[in-house]
Amino acid sequence: MTVLHWHVHGSWSTAFVQGRHRYLLPTLPERGPWGGGRPAAWTWPDTAVECSPERLADLADEIDVVVLQRPEEIDLVARWTGRVPGVDLPAVFLEHNTPRGDAPATRHPMAERDDIPVVHVTHFNALMWDTGRAPVHVVEHGVIDPGHRYTGELERAAVVVNEPVRRHRVTGTDLLAGFADTIGLDVFGIGSERLPEAVTHPGIRVVGDLPQSRMHAEMASRRLYLHPIRWTSLGLALIEAMMLGMPVVGLATAEAAVSVPEDAGVVATDLAVLHEAIRTYLADPGLARAHGARAREIATRKFGVSRFLDDWDAVLAEVAERAPATPVPL
Repeated sequence: MTVLHWHVHGSWSTAFVQGRHRYLLPTLPERGPWGGGRPAAWTWPDTAVECSPERLADLADEIDVVVLQRPEEIDLVARWTGRVPGVDLPAVFLEHNTPRGDAPATRHPMAERDDIPVVHVTHFNALMWDTGRAPVHVVEHGVIDPGHRYTGELERAAVVVNEPVRRHRVTGTDLLAGFADTIGLDVFGIGSERLPEAVTHPGIRVVGDLPQSRMHAEMASRRLYLHPIRWTSLGLALIEAMMLGMPVVGLATAEAAVSVPEDAGVVATDLAVLHEAIRTYLADPGLARAHGARAREIATRKFGVSRFLDDWDAVLAEVAERAPATPVPL
């Protein structure tokens, strides 16, 4: 197939373009959110092709399906290709996020349409979003295996949080000082350099936003992975930590609550339980190593790229075969 989609979520897109299709990536001279093209930081296959709006117009008849990720893309696709998603161009809407606001009652932007299925990245998200008439699929994350690299020789915890100041309670930034009383924290992620604006503690060290390969090596030398995030679909960094062979200690919220079994780490909503788990892993590196090995076994099986691509192929094939829908107002 020829699949049109924007490079919005780097790690997700990196796994998605590993498939057997041709992937068209809208590209503008200024790049930006609506024309970012291929990412500079990762090596993608040649089948992921940058396309200007003019080139997309030339290729419009060759596009089999568009994977939407933001409501504004519906109008952009119509203007740039002359084809309307859900009407004369098969489309799915990929929802990366948990609902915001009054979560159980949050209406999805596609809820009033039955011509554009919504694909969620976790079962928790599918449960929580009100998607109305829209058909729903769940395709769980796929992550490129970074390899079993765990050593755990540093008696510290790795934490990956993006924008911990702006998102604050969402990312559990307010919990970090308390955890740092029990174990030293090394914090990675986009915007993590601003963390001292929100929390200071002698046990917290900001590492910053590193290239992925370097970040994986750094993470794997820490004794455990700490997941303090209250409200996220299921952090890809958590899955990557498990694939690295790291034991996990984290909040039992959203999909994380069912993704880390008791022989791979400890997830709980009682902070005292989490602090005790940290102390246990500090005192028993053999247990940390064994639980990390189990975490890797689970993550590579459940979140492997082959499974991910097979699931997406099934969704894309089903959507591409749908008959054109009755036009609806944009």
